[in-house]
Order: sequence, then structure tokens, then C-alpha cells
Amino acid sequence: MEWFENRILSAINGSNPMVIKELNGGYAVFGDTQFLPGYCVLLPKREVGSLNELPLAERQAFLTDMSILGDAILNAVDPVRLNYEILGNGDHFLHAHIFPRFNWEPEDMQIMPVWLYDISNWKDADKRYQPEKHDGIRQQILSYLETNYV
Repeated sequence: MEWFENRILSAINGSNPMVIKELNGGYAVFGDTQFLPGYCVLLPKREVGSLNELPLAERQAFLTDMSILGDAILNAVDPVRLNYEILGNGDHFLHAHIFPRFNWEPEDMQIMPVWLYDISNWKDADKRYQPEKHDGIRQQILSYLETNYV
């Protein structure tokens, strides 16, 4: 099985190369696409279909980690805001998207959900994670988490 076929299991077993750091309630993961630099995902510690399937303590840990990962993204790329999204419509497992939003985005898109961007932003190779282009941001996120996460 390839790591991307089961992102949570591959995070748990250490084969997911996108994992930045294991946190108390989940795994901080760098986004496959980086058309919004610093985009990350938080994966849970175990496979569940939704946030509501977690006991309260695990739910709180997941949501707290989501906000702390947001702090790390804010520190790394200085966006004007963050969009937090827990959807589960396409991938039917709990995961939270944290999208930095920027003033340089097209004006009509600044107020829209990122899912309304052209599909090319999700599929084109030039928008995909590239270590030589994005590892500086990834390292800043890791450094923040290692320094500020208890």
C-alpha cells in the first residue's frame, strides 16, 4: 500500500512523508498542494469518520492541536487570516484543513472558500509540494511546534 492510500495509517506507522510532527491529538501534515503556501492538514491519531466519533478528551486534543498548528502557520507565512475546515465530503475520514489566506490572492477569491479555486491548483505539478521550494516553510512550522508546543 502506498502512503497516500491511507494517510492516517501511514502517519501512525511512520511512512507518511508529509508528516511534520506528531501532536497530542493528531499529526500535523504538510499539504500536498501549496498554491497557498503553508497549507497543512491535521490528521487524527486513529481512523474515525468524524469529529463526533471521538470521545470528548480526544476531540478537545484534536481541536486544540488544530489551533496550535494554525499558530505555527501564522508564524511561518504571515497570512492575513486562516481558514479552518473539517469537511469529510471527499475523503470520508476525520481531517482538518488549515489554509493560510493572503492579500495577493485574486480579489474575487479572497472572500471565497479555497475549494472554488480552479481545479488546476489541486492537480498541476507546479502547485504540488516541492521540497526545494517549500521545505523552508515546512521547517518554520516544525520549529514553531517544537519550541511552543507542550
